[in-house]
Amino acid sequence: MSIKIKELPELERPYEKLETYGEKVLSDAELLAIIIKTGTREETAVQLAQRLLSQNNTTEENLIYLNTLTIEELMQIKGIGKVKAIQLKAVGEIAVRMFRTSNYKNKVIKNTQDLAKILMSDLNFQKEEIVKVAVLNNKNQIIKIVDVAKGTTNIVNIPIKDILYEPIRMKAPKFVLIHNHPSDDIDPSEADLLYTSSLYRSCRKIRFRNGGSYNNWENEICKCF
Repeated sequence: MSIKIKELPELERPYEKLETYGEKVLSDAELLAIIIKTGTREETAVQLAQRLLSQNNTTEENLIYLNTLTIEELMQIKGIGKVKAIQLKAVGEIAVRMFRTSNYKNKVIKNTQDLAKILMSDLNFQKEEIVKVAVLNNKNQIIKIVDVAKGTTNIVNIPIKDILYEPIRMKAPKFVLIHNHPSDDIDPSEADLLYTSSLYRSCRKIRFRNGGSYNNWENEICKCF
């Protein structure tokens, strides 16, 4: 049977070590042990955390790797039950939200990098494809960011009218279509390029039918699709 954490020298225990020296001196495993709280009959919470991290066979850093696992995947690891899995997922989401630029409204978008900084924390850990639309005003300020679809295998499966719904409803002059590539391949596919071209043509079609006015977009979209 392994040594319990309470049997370790006081300053080797994660709780006491953090209290005395601060959180930055703790290893990833020690920080996780504080969240996990208890180990198993064979290992301490720190040892369990070390084993949990050692199972990372991806190119991701250990803690990022953990945040990509589902509750079910975490529960497949010996010593991680449903409660511990939920605790780990909750802490991971807190970390994401802490770095999220939540006050994005009225932020000016000058280039794609500006938008990427705002959305990176949301999209970085996603295993599924997420499609969003950022609605902008004439000054390129963000009015709203909306989720259009999640879990689709390809953006081309999304009807163009679903992309245009929110910009049309808000009578917005500009919008940006955003979607991630869970495969980490950042290059747009041929299908992505064709879909974008089709979306662009559809937007021009709606505007020209209206003589450049946005006031009747709700009626005109039905005529264009």
